[in-house]
Amino acid sequence: MLSIDWFTFILKLVLVPIFIGTVSLVGRRWGTTVGGWLVGLPLTSGPVAFFLALEQGSVFADKASGAIMLGIVSVYVFCLAYGWVAMRSGWFQSIFAGILAFLASTFLLELTTFSLAIELTLCILVLVVSLYLMPHVGRDRKEVGHMRWELPARMISATALVFLITGVASLLGPQLTGLLSPFPIYATTLSAFIHRSQGGEEAVKFLRGVMVGSFTFIIFFLILSLTLVSWGIAASFLAAVIMSLLIHGVSLQLLRIRSSAPSSVS
Repeated sequence: MLSIDWFTFILKLVLVPIFIGTVSLVGRRWGTTVGGWLVGLPLTSGPVAFFLALEQGSVFADKASGAIMLGIVSVYVFCLAYGWVAMRSGWFQSIFAGILAFLASTFLLELTTFSLAIELTLCILVLVVSLYLMPHVGRDRKEVGHMRWELPARMISATALVFLITGVASLLGPQLTGLLSPFPIYATTLSAFIHRSQGGEEAVKFLRGVMVGSFTFIIFFLILSLTLVSWGIAASFLAAVIMSLLIHGVSLQLLRIRSSAPSSVS
């Protein structure tokens, strides 16, 4: 029988790219906003938390889950920085501004300690404010011009990030591991590709979708933080997945209502 180390290694190597590849292919049927909405799911942070629970234990993963949830604040800061720079500059400058903003936000969050209730309030507050402050652009349209290497690149980068974060978790500790887990590797890669091929406005639509979809991210890790120690790994993750899928379906309906409404570039 496989030891736990080999078992988790195979899970990371096989399940993560399959999951990311499947979601990516599904997202191509809709426009950039809905594609971003799919990326708003905890596609890397969810597997990271699961493998942390298997490798480091429920208590470690419980503490990391709260930090991961709080780390979504840095993703909103990334989206804002990228979005506003994208309206005036190219994809490279936008990525640089977004990553710099993410790291600065993570540094500040690492210096603070909040209760779970305050973390939840802060996440929702920053989400609402960030959505309001994002540049307003026109209606959505379907993505075009996919490159052959894009899908393999998504799968490889996602798997590499999961291996990296879980590999250094014992050195970083649960707080910093959690804060870095939501690093927007998909948002960075895909927004840059969309920006380069379709323009800054489409990248902004994509990032707005990421932000709307990320409410599911908050719910997922809130449930883990509340149940991991008392319910155990299997029951806790099952509850988080089920509730997240329900919430994500509701957020899609809200996103469609917003996308169908007329808007103007500002």
